[in-house]
Amino acid sequence: MKRRGGGRGRLPVRSEINVTSLVDVAFTLLVIFIITAPVLQGGIEVNVPEGHVEVVEASDDMIRVVVREDNTIFVGEAQVAEADLPEVLAQIIQENGADMVYLWGDSLAVYGRVAAAMSAVVQQEGVGLSMILREIRR
Repeated sequence: MKRRGGGRGRLPVRSEINVTSLVDVAFTLLVIFIITAPVLQGGIEVNVPEGHVEVVEASDDMIRVVVREDNTIFVGEAQVAEADLPEVLAQIIQENGADMVYLWGDSLAVYGRVAAAMSAVVQQEGVGLSMILREIRR
C-alpha cells in the first residue's frame, strides 16, 4: 500500500522566512561596523582649539598639515622636518594641483611651530590656508 503525501503524521509545509537568524546576523554586522568605524577613520590625533567655525568636507585629495602636541609636523600621514616643509608642500601641491591647504595645530603645541607651518603654506603661490578648529559647544 502506498501512502499519500497528506497523511496524519506529517506537518504542513510553511513557506516563511526565519527572521530570527536574519536579525541575529544584522545585529552582529552592526556591532562589527560600530567597533571598526573609528579605526578606519585614520589620520593623526590632534586636539585642535575651539572657535566659531564652518564644516569642512573631507576629501581624499585635501592637503593636510598637522602640528602635534609634541611639535612634530606631518604632511598627510608622513612626518616632515620643519626645514623641509616648504619644499615638501611645493611638491605635493604641484602633484595634486591643490588650491587649499588645511592646517591642524594642536592646542598644546608650541605657537612657533604652528606659525612656521603657516609661513610655509603662505610661501606657496596660488594656495590658500585654512585653519581647522573645533566648534564651540554651548
